[in-house]
Amino acid sequence: MSEPLTMILPAVVTAVLGAVAALGVARRARVRERALESELAQLRAGVAEHEEIAKRAADANPDAVVLFDELGGILYANPSARELFFEGEAPEGKNFLRLLASAPEPLREALSGETERLFTVDLEGQRETYHVCRCPVAMRGEPHTMLIVKLLTKEVSRREVDTLKNVVRVVSHEVNNSLAPITSLVSSARLMLDRPEHLPKLGSALDTIEERARHLQSFLEGYAGLARLPLPRPSAVSFGPLLEHLRSLYPGVRWPEAPEKSGYFDAAQIEQVLINVVKNAVEAGSSAESIEVSLGVDASGTTRFEVADRGRGLSSEALESALLPLYTTKEKGSGIGLTICREIVDAHGGSLSLANREGGGAVVTLLLPGKKKPDAATQRSRTRLTLSRT
Repeated sequence: MSEPLTMILPAVVTAVLGAVAALGVARRARVRERALESELAQLRAGVAEHEEIAKRAADANPDAVVLFDELGGILYANPSARELFFEGEAPEGKNFLRLLASAPEPLREALSGETERLFTVDLEGQRETYHVCRCPVAMRGEPHTMLIVKLLTKEVSRREVDTLKNVVRVVSHEVNNSLAPITSLVSSARLMLDRPEHLPKLGSALDTIEERARHLQSFLEGYAGLARLPLPRPSAVSFGPLLEHLRSLYPGVRWPEAPEKSGYFDAAQIEQVLINVVKNAVEAGSSAESIEVSLGVDASGTTRFEVADRGRGLSSEALESALLPLYTTKEKGSGIGLTICREIVDAHGGSLSLANREGGGAVVTLLLPGKKKPDAATQRSRTRLTLSRT
């Protein structure tokens, strides 16, 4: 009996030692597991804390902020966004893309773009200007979109006052720069008349006076054009002749085919707007061949022109200021071209917006309403910037 026990005992000892070792491993594993659980809990608490801080910051932001997922599901809207878009209600759980699809076209156009842009709407008789930006964000590895809309009306109004002061300074400077040499040359011309030997120089003096007078006339007429723009005389417009004339002026530009539907606007004024926009695109460094114009007329009769170029694009400052009088990025620009364009489009009851083009360049969009006025429900929705709820 003792000999088998002697043979079995080492195996028993080995098994016991193995069990003890396994218990030690299990104990250490549990310790590590508890440490990992504690670390994970701390990470979760940190993430939750950061999310709460971010939410509080967004809640306090005066800009409207909306966060939605890849399918359009709204995850968050701060108080400013609820007031601006959702009549004060919490929209979480609703679908932003479906709400946007049923919104009035100017609002839908402004909010659905992929780049920063400005848009202007009439709110209870007052013009309000907004800056909109769509930012892609990743949350828990999933793509989301953050929409930020900032009210710029006060900033634009302040800039317009500054611009008006600048207009006075620029006009005074330009007039004085022209009148000073004219006055001096007239005085010299009088002296030449009294001295026959100087008469050969009189022609040169008169040529300079004429050149400065023409320059001054051209300069003043440019600014006077803003004040005396005639009211548009809209009528049904067949796009064929309009596009044919534009094509003859800029043959390299990719002009669209004429749609079957007619537009409703002052053809001469809108043609001038399109010429100015294409001219700006060329001056911004875009070749005519890389300028593409699209055109469509929807069921309500609204005409949409879109001029896309591959020029230098627009800085943030230019996006905010390009439609203001005297603002220009050109060395010899007057800063009134796009202002006149905006005035013409506004007089049609339409909208003109600027945005950067994906891949480089800029996009100018013109929306011109059809003859039929929007119904009351649509008008109310546009006035409040309210997104229809479906």
